[in-house]
Amino acid sequence: MTCAIVALERCWYLSPPWSQPIPSLEVHLSEKVYLTTNQAFGYCCGVLWQEDKWVYAFVKDVGEAIAVDRSITYVTKHEIIGTGQVKSTYMRKPAFVLGDRVMLRFDSHATKQRLILGIVLVNNAWFYVVELMSPALVQPLAARVRFPLVGEQDLIRVHV
Repeated sequence: MTCAIVALERCWYLSPPWSQPIPSLEVHLSEKVYLTTNQAFGYCCGVLWQEDKWVYAFVKDVGEAIAVDRSITYVTKHEIIGTGQVKSTYMRKPAFVLGDRVMLRFDSHATKQRLILGIVLVNNAWFYVVELMSPALVQPLAARVRFPLVGEQDLIRVHV
């Protein structure tokens, strides 16, 4: 019975929620965007898969640098217009891309492999969204977070 549960968990965590192929993004990370609801320009500082669609993290433009320590607004593709202008920054690119298969260094569960479901810039560092628990386990364990932000140092790339 334990082998069946482990196999089911492995299939769950490695099955992309968006089916195949991965849906294209409306804008790129660090791209200048116009937020229609606030009528303001800013930059895309993250993207994650949530409720069957991409959700974009948006930070308001304050001049020379991307203000990652300012408040972040989460919007859908219907609320932003990409400009095609990608802000060149001193920051290095994210180590992982959406859909990459990774292993968690800290997870004590039998199934350690997960998919990258999002990338977010927080205080000048890239963090990655992975599914830690299946939806059936979230309700009884309300204190646990289903989709935590995980740092690059806690992930190992899995080559398939």
